[in-house]
Formats: sequence, C-alpha cells, structure tokens
Amino acid sequence: MALLKRSDRPNRSGRGNRLRAAALGGLLLAAVALPAHGAEPRSLAPGTAFTPLTGSLLTTPAPFEGADSKIHLSYELITTNAVGSAPVRLDRLEIRDAQSRRVLAALDPAALAGAANPVGGPSPATEDGPAARGGRATATVLAGSSQWIVWIDFTLDPADPVPTAIEHHLDGTLLLPAGDRPFEETITRTDLAHRPPPTLAAPVPAGTWYASEGCCDNTHHRRGLAPINGVLDVPQRFAIDWFRVGADQQTWQGDPGRLESYLSFRQPVLAAARARVVEVQDGLPDNPPPVPPTIPPIEDTVGNHLTLEVAPGEYLLYAHLEAGSLTVHEGDCVEPGQQLALIGNSGNSTTPHLHFQVMTTREFFPTDSPPYTFRSFEVTGQVVPRIWDDNLGLQPTGVLPVSPSPYAGHHHAQLPLDRNIVVF
Repeated sequence: MALLKRSDRPNRSGRGNRLRAAALGGLLLAAVALPAHGAEPRSLAPGTAFTPLTGSLLTTPAPFEGADSKIHLSYELITTNAVGSAPVRLDRLEIRDAQSRRVLAALDPAALAGAANPVGGPSPATEDGPAARGGRATATVLAGSSQWIVWIDFTLDPADPVPTAIEHHLDGTLLLPAGDRPFEETITRTDLAHRPPPTLAAPVPAGTWYASEGCCDNTHHRRGLAPINGVLDVPQRFAIDWFRVGADQQTWQGDPGRLESYLSFRQPVLAAARARVVEVQDGLPDNPPPVPPTIPPIEDTVGNHLTLEVAPGEYLLYAHLEAGSLTVHEGDCVEPGQQLALIGNSGNSTTPHLHFQVMTTREFFPTDSPPYTFRSFEVTGQVVPRIWDDNLGLQPTGVLPVSPSPYAGHHHAQLPLDRNIVVF
C-alpha cells in the first residue's frame, strides 16, 4: 500500500505539493507499514523506523593514550537531514557503549555549537569565538537535505573500561510549519579499531621541541576536511608540526624573514621505526618566511617529503624537507634513529618545521590519519595562545610564552597534545 498517493485531479495552485511536503516530516515519525490485503504483517527488527537524520563516520575510531594520561577518541560524524522539506535542530548527541549503553560523552546545545558545521562551511568555533568567550550558543539547525559534520573529541578515564563498539544517540526537533516535533534516534553503531596505535621513536633529534597543531583542538590539522577523488577525508587528523626550541624558549632569533633565523631550519629528521622508504619527492624550493605562501598545486602540498612503510597500511610522513637534503632513496630500508633528511620550508609551509604523522596510504592525498604514540618523552611546559606555522614568524619576538603544564613529567607510549613543549 502506498503511503503517499498522487491526486487524480490536476494541481493548479501547488497547494497540494506544499501540504505533502509538510506532511513528510510527520510520516518519518508516524508512518506505519500496512500489510497487503490478506498477507501476514512483515516482521521487522525492533526499533525499525523512519529517521530524520542519517549518519556515517569518516574513520574507524581508534583509542589512544594522550599526554594527559587519558584515553582519547577523536573522529567525525557526518549527518544528513533526510527531510527535504523541513529543517532539523540537533539538540543533543550522546556517544554510548554499544553493548552496555553506558554514556561515554554527551554534547549539549552549547557543545554542539562549537563542534558542528555544514560540510564545506567554516569551522564553528575559534579561540576568540562566542563559544570560547562564554557567549550565547547558536542552535545547530540542519536545513532540509543538508549535510553537517560533527567533530567528536572525548576522553575516558584510564580506569574505565574501553568499549569495543560505540553508537550515537541523537535528540532533535523537526521544525515543521504545523509545529515542532521532537524525535530520538540511534545511529552509526561501529566497532572501534582493534589494533593498538604504533609506538614510535622520536622523528627529530634529542632536545626541546614545540608540538604545534596537534591533537585534539580546533586546529587546521584536526579540522582539515578534504574532499579528494569524490571522498571526504581528514588527512591530517593526528599530525604534529615540530619546531625546535632554544634554551630561552625561542623558536627564531634575529630577522624572521630569513630561513636561517629559525632554529628548526636544517635540523635532521630521523627514522621513527624500522621501515622501508616507499615515496620520495625532492627539488622544491624553500618558501621565504614569515608570510604564508601561495597555495601550491595538490601534488606539492607537503613539499619535499619522505614516506616510510612500517607495516601494511601503516606509513610515516616527513614533510616540508629542504631540497637536496634527503639521504635515502625509494626502496631503502632504514633503522630507528637513522638520519633521513633536513627540515626545510617547502610546499605549503610558512616557517621551517617538520610535519609528521601516520597515514594509511603512501600518498598524502587521499589518506586517513590514525593515531600513534611515542616511546618516551618529557613534557616541560605549555603554550596557551595558538602560535603555529602561519603566525610564528609574525610574533613580536621568537620567544614562546611558555606556561607550566599540568602534564609535566616523563611519558611513555603516549601522544603529545597540542602546544606541549616536549623534550626527546
């Protein structure tokens, strides 16, 4: 039996179309499947229903331990308003253990305002935006047929059990002409990654380093959504930009318009694991600092670089290297601590640094960005303001404003967090 039936009479005014469109939202919540005459009712799985929102994940969520000694989960939920005729307000999102239904994390309207945006739209929260200033949160309203991304980052206490699978419970409201209709739905049940993240040696020499644009804040790495070959990816989700720090907490001294003024420039980069070289690019010039360069062609985004294959589907990327400094070739096998190249400023880079991350493919585009940890490091401080590649050389001086860190001390098999000062 059809749920909607086209009128036999011609629609001269269009009023019937508007009424049918307005009724669609109600059908999503109240439609009842009626059996054909004389047939037995179909047996559906419990809870089967029309849902205003659909959802999918961009990656398999993978638990890892951060320098705060908490278990982190960082991933993205893509949700689509399947009601073409009416907007939907997302009121609450709960991430639950799929087995026990224990609530692991919840985003209320204020949290959603800082963690959700239309696909292709600007990121909703910045450090000086309304959410950060304690201002009034903006409701998360998905226009009909629109698609949004929710950036999910939450932690678990190490003493709590880590689930093997999670699901997402949504509370929302259909904003219909006839009146608002609240709804609930549970979507995207998914298993977490089974393989633990790789534990790596340092990719840079012993000394003090600034871990910029790392996990898990609103950074260009974490919220860098990229549509590549018809697929949405977050290719830099867990990337870190490493800057060398001097004895006086400086990253540059002298003229910030000269490459040689930056302590990172021409520092060695080291193999972080036993691996095989599978990708090499060389010959691109260094950009003059400190103003961001013209965005290069997609094939030159990461500049001169090396990719190491550690295991099937597990690759290490070393990006923005100095031209002519690469000491290994495709097919070479390397050992932990072996020098590979020197830090430069090639590709889409404003000031000299090493962009380092784990990838699932040998190419940066397209790829996924899974988490990893380092075997051993010490946290000695924290930089509170967001100082990164694009504004590092525009600071009044090259001295970082380092504050005490609540995570100061030695760490093992953990990932440094955004703006940690780290000693390897």
